[in-house]
Amino acid sequence: MPSPEVQDLSKVEAGLDALDTPTTTQTEPRRRRVLRAALPPVIALVVVVAIWQALWAAAFWPEFQLPAPLAVWSKFEDLVGTGKIWEVLWTSIHRAALGFLAAVVIATPLGLLVAKVRHVRAAIGPLLSGLQSLPSVAWVPAAILWFGLNDGSIYFVVLAGSIPSIANGLVAGIDQIPPILPRVGKTLGAGKLAAARFILLPAALPGYIAGLKQGWAFSWRSLMAAELIAQSPDLGFGLGAYLNEGSNYNDMAEVLTAIFLILIVGIGIDLLLFRPIERAVLRARGLTGALT
Repeated sequence: MPSPEVQDLSKVEAGLDALDTPTTTQTEPRRRRVLRAALPPVIALVVVVAIWQALWAAAFWPEFQLPAPLAVWSKFEDLVGTGKIWEVLWTSIHRAALGFLAAVVIATPLGLLVAKVRHVRAAIGPLLSGLQSLPSVAWVPAAILWFGLNDGSIYFVVLAGSIPSIANGLVAGIDQIPPILPRVGKTLGAGKLAAARFILLPAALPGYIAGLKQGWAFSWRSLMAAELIAQSPDLGFGLGAYLNEGSNYNDMAEVLTAIFLILIVGIGIDLLLFRPIERAVLRARGLTGALT
């Protein structure tokens, strides 16, 4: 029979294991989860539209400055009915997706380099932070002069807007890794590439995902700024061009329709792509409290 000291030690170890074990909560019905997630934004949208309708009815501003909600809805229906909406959305979304993927490919090794090489961090770390705070619209005139009115200038602005955010997010995630993890990997014989792939990136995943989300937001904003300013038949007709068209014709209903479409795409990408990835990572690490 084990001694009392051994029994007490076993109880302590069992308690520590229980603390490390992710807590499980009662599974909520899917219908209730969907309703709980969808109801607050729907209520908020109804409130905003009601306030908008009340302001329009009070006629504080002329019609060309504040159209009725039904006028904006009618413009949206026309856009869908003519099929023009698919051209507008495809032109912008595929550009944003390609630019964002290219930014990920460039920013990931750059972030690893800045995080792990002291001299590189001292040299370009402040530059990355400065570029992250630089408004993306500032790159548009330079990109047009460098590349002309073509897709190259658009993609340059997208990359310039998203690379610093992704790289800085990865650097922040790596900085928060417990020092013992890289030491264990080195002790087990992991080389630099293996350590980066199997230790640094998985351990820094929450910060990396946060950087990816911010990088997408910056790439989307950069794209809209580029499409709004750079106008050419060779560039196609995206959401930025559609917004600029409404401004040129003093059509506030079209301007608001474009703004709402830009907003919907941004929210949709976050909800359909980044939110599930973030929830899966948090759930795998037992951080279920952050999912409520």
